[in-house]
Amino acid sequence: MKIVLFEDSRVSQLHPVTLGRAAFGITCATFRILDIMMQISSEIYALCRPYLEGISQYEYPQVRFGANVLKEDLKSVSPDTPILLVNARAVPNAKIVDFVRLLEKDAALKYVPWQDDPAMIYVSAGELLRRWGDAVEADFSEMFPFEQQEYFAESAPIELFDFLHDIIRNNIEFFQSNLDYRLAHCVPSKTGRNENPWTEGRWEEIRDGVFVAPNVRLGDYLVTDTSKGAIFIDEGASIGPFCYIKGPVYIGPYSKVIEHAALKDYVGLAHTTKVGGEVEASTIEPFTNKQHHGFLGHSYLGSWINLGAGTCNSDLKNTYGAISLDTREGRIATSMQFHGCVVGDYAKTAINTSIFTGKIIGSCSMVYGFVTRNVPCFTNYARSFGQCTELPVEVMISTQQRMFARRNVQQERVHVELLQKMFELSVSERQMETEPLSL
Repeated sequence: MKIVLFEDSRVSQLHPVTLGRAAFGITCATFRILDIMMQISSEIYALCRPYLEGISQYEYPQVRFGANVLKEDLKSVSPDTPILLVNARAVPNAKIVDFVRLLEKDAALKYVPWQDDPAMIYVSAGELLRRWGDAVEADFSEMFPFEQQEYFAESAPIELFDFLHDIIRNNIEFFQSNLDYRLAHCVPSKTGRNENPWTEGRWEEIRDGVFVAPNVRLGDYLVTDTSKGAIFIDEGASIGPFCYIKGPVYIGPYSKVIEHAALKDYVGLAHTTKVGGEVEASTIEPFTNKQHHGFLGHSYLGSWINLGAGTCNSDLKNTYGAISLDTREGRIATSMQFHGCVVGDYAKTAINTSIFTGKIIGSCSMVYGFVTRNVPCFTNYARSFGQCTELPVEVMISTQQRMFARRNVQQERVHVELLQKMFELSVSERQMETEPLSL
């Protein structure tokens, strides 16, 4: 089976998370949807926004990118070859693996919707080429219009990220079941290292519900609580002394948990992160640092972020009411009592930064003081001090180079070109000075 991950027009609703990464690269409940698909097939294609193809190919060399590549490959295989089209906004749920096996029982076209959008389409190569026709690009929504499809009637364990709060909500919903799948199927994890890019997926239970991979270092006086979920500490990770970990928790390869840290309930750390202070129900993407004291709760942090000492966020309103998010699509009711912040790639906070409930911090921003409203990308944000200015892309490029050098990562042309494109695409956001303070 060949699997095609495709982005649709609604990826913009996940801004700024999807400004610098394809939707299939969002980590939620310890997996990306790409990780789930790799459990099904090694033949994976991806159709994403063109400016993300370079960085995506760099990050995922095992994936084939581009509509032209896919179309030409389809012409060279049997018309009966099964093709699974998967929306890149799909929530990473390990139960999808067994569901796909159900789809494979016969060769008939099967359409699996999420609301009015295609979540999955199971189709033969010949039928896909027939519908594609002479078009250059692949618009699967037009090829398989919702109102003209008889969709698969079986209960499907698949839904899509529609808005940012879905990342926070689904992280909690699927966290434990995804950990169970990791253990049962020895799923490898990305390490971020050239010499050994993937772990072996092997685990040893050293305490009741505490599973460790090879080369893990545990500090003295570690307290673990697995009464509500398991704790997984992946290859090469280190835990400092006097730490408290309450499961379910996943600590990614070569991550470092600082002494006296407390990780509680649905915390998922990707590879090469540094984390200290108190963290609850949050996802932290690779190469991000939150290594000082301060609270982070019910939040999502992208990659290459640094939170200064004492940075805290609120994830609960004083009224205990449901939280709404201000997005580019308008004000969105989350129906969630707990929701912290969403922070885009490369953002930085100064010491003692305070982030109000449900705020969104744009990629490549520098944040100081109180964050009482959303922060645009590429902004020096010190609104509580009366200062907000645009951050030149050249500053972020040089900052990226220094950051990469600290982690022995080579800054490549694709990294620089991505920052330049992110800056260009976010120009319209940076109109702040005349807006009133929003609490």
